Amino acid sequence: MTAAVLPRPTATVGLSETLRHSFALAGRAVTKVRKNPESLLDVTLQPIIFLVLFVYLFGGAVGGSTDAYLQVLLPGLMVQNIVFASLGTGMALNTDITKGMFDRFRSMPIARSAPLIGAVLGDIVRFVVTLTVLFVFATIMGFRVQTDPGRFLIAVVLLIAFGLCLCWVSVWVGMLVKSPQAVPGTLVAFMFPLTFGSNAFVPADTLPGWLKAWVDINPVTHLTDAGRGLLLGGEWVGSAAIAFAWAIGIAAVFLPLALRGYRKRLG
Repeated sequence: MTAAVLPRPTATVGLSETLRHSFALAGRAVTKVRKNPESLLDVTLQPIIFLVLFVYLFGGAVGGSTDAYLQVLLPGLMVQNIVFASLGTGMALNTDITKGMFDRFRSMPIARSAPLIGAVLGDIVRFVVTLTVLFVFATIMGFRVQTDPGRFLIAVVLLIAFGLCLCWVSVWVGMLVKSPQAVPGTLVAFMFPLTFGSNAFVPADTLPGWLKAWVDINPVTHLTDAGRGLLLGGEWVGSAAIAFAWAIGIAAVFLPLALRGYRKRLG
């Protein structure tokens, strides 16, 4: 018996149709989260654990007091948790592929990129959850925003935009590795130098010269500086512009790589 040949995704779908398909599949991703809330454990428990550990273990040594360190630490932790939350995108997509879900997508007259874009857009829920949990718990511990609600909203939007662009790295890795379990292990090698090789947790002037050179160009450093300016007061526009430029650059490189990996993975 000859195996059935599934049609390839339509390649001539227009932009408006691509967006419509992508938002529909983003709704599917949100529904999966609603029906399986345990999938949010990493973006709910992890922020609290990191916050408590860093504040009470390192607050006195780094910031002089836990209260003072909390004010400086929170913007950095917000960035870190956004970075780590993006890990789930590639893992979820790889799981769908291994379970045959993408065979169904191939049989539908939808844009080739819609399943990937939809998965990335669906991660907005994860980003909002992790930022909300972190901010609420930090407020209970004594953190206070020292600017206005408008700047706070800009900080949140900037963080989510950066996270969405960073998701394409996760998607690319999800298309390359064979099993969902390999996705986070592979991405940690990329995410840890970004988060811990920055000024999110310690002042950059305390670091050795070779490490400070990396910290100065690290997009997480600029995003953290922008967050501190937006939440605590001070200059933020320059840092936000650099962080946003980094985000666009990451998406410009890894989105095409992810789509290419997707085509190769499905044949």
